[in-house]
Amino acid sequence: MAVPTVEELLARLRAHAAPDSVAGMARYGISPAGTLGVTMPLVRGIAKELKPVAKAEPDAVHALAAGLWGSGVHEARILAGLIDPPALVTPEQADAWVAQIDSWDVCDQVSALWAATSFGVEKAHEWTRAEEEFVKRSGFVVMCALTVHDKKAPDEVFLGFLADVEREASDERNFVKKAVNWALRQIGKRNANLHAAAVDVASRMRDSESRAARWIASDALRELASPAVLERIARSRK
Repeated sequence: MAVPTVEELLARLRAHAAPDSVAGMARYGISPAGTLGVTMPLVRGIAKELKPVAKAEPDAVHALAAGLWGSGVHEARILAGLIDPPALVTPEQADAWVAQIDSWDVCDQVSALWAATSFGVEKAHEWTRAEEEFVKRSGFVVMCALTVHDKKAPDEVFLGFLADVEREASDERNFVKKAVNWALRQIGKRNANLHAAAVDVASRMRDSESRAARWIASDALRELASPAVLERIARSRK
């Protein structure tokens, strides 16, 4: 399969546009700006088609991803994050892209790309200190992706992330506090040591003066104390 052009991929996406779906997406906090209403299964299907191409011609697909992102089309930006070879992504590119994110779904999909780079941990720490809502959210979503996918990372990495969680838990913005909560829960489910550390952090946060921190803590403690999670942690000890 030859490397398609940006215009060819945009034409495929536009052929499946569903304008009536855009308003519904907006009700769930997805920005309507540049949004076609294309379903994620279709976007993921195109990304899957391009996997062999990315392996054979990574430089060309990297350039293709840049073009898709530059189009400003919502679904094209998600596709860019799915196909860009992580080894070719630079910290400068990550900073440029993350600053342009205006929707939680783009944030969450593209954050998996940052997590697969060599600088994912660094950016997670850095972005959690950002003022911009989706930059900050990206930092915590990168943590979530690393927790699930980086099986070799030592506990020290995730203990460092817990410090970020506790520091930023007072942010009342919906997309931030939900990401902080998500990171806390994911870290606590990784293994027994991190489960204990996450419970300690959440227990302290539960007594915070911040309403956001209390909500994050209570919700996380509920899941971390659930039978399913405790059974999983018991298995990890073995």
